[in-house]
Amino acid sequence: MTRKPADDSEAATSEREAASTTDEGGDGPKTEAVPDVEVIDPAAPDAFGLVQAWWGDGKGKTTAALGMGLRAAGHGYRVHVLQFMKGGTPSVEGVRGEYNAIEHVPGYTIENTGHVGWHGFMDDTADDEHAARARAALERARAIVDATGERDPTTPFALDGAPTDGVHMLILDEVLYAANRGLIDPHDVLDLIAVKPDGLELVLTGGHEHPAYLEGEADLLSHVEKQAHPLETGHPARKGTEY
Repeated sequence: MTRKPADDSEAATSEREAASTTDEGGDGPKTEAVPDVEVIDPAAPDAFGLVQAWWGDGKGKTTAALGMGLRAAGHGYRVHVLQFMKGGTPSVEGVRGEYNAIEHVPGYTIENTGHVGWHGFMDDTADDEHAARARAALERARAIVDATGERDPTTPFALDGAPTDGVHMLILDEVLYAANRGLIDPHDVLDLIAVKPDGLELVLTGGHEHPAYLEGEADLLSHVEKQAHPLETGHPARKGTEY
């Protein structure tokens, strides 16, 4: 797979330098802060290793996790997203925005294990099929965690390597929904936390029910509360916001 490096052309560099002006004397502080843009090269994080979790009935849990993954990938860290349950719905097009964008970001990959539809919603798939896919996703997550521990997440990883070549951040999207709905055992999530290497950042999302089992286990536990949702006023999933 060929990925394009960030545009660091002479024109782009000159434009950024022009925007980053200084006082008339030339040695004063910059009057406008413009972030630098660099080619993304493999790097290793200095302080990864926490467990983060987003749960609640509000929209934005996956969005937050994917955004943080984008930030990490921008620093040259290896990021992988493993989605539980979320297989899309018949109203969603085959190309989803996050998949299409991630494909072009060095070191950022995503895979999905869900059925089309949603467990118990817009779906007539048997529960045992959902459970089998969720268990398979959990096994896949464990394989990535174990492989990362063998390869030392405090070192850089190849940006085009497989997830089992090691990652710095592993995002398990909707894993908390799978646990809430009994498709996997919450104790399996705790087992995953227990065996993860110290330098691996583990990110968990999903679930409307409070994951009490994560108290004392998650370093960040955020509750995303719904106050209003467009679905309630008849707006279907929209291209560019939900997919």
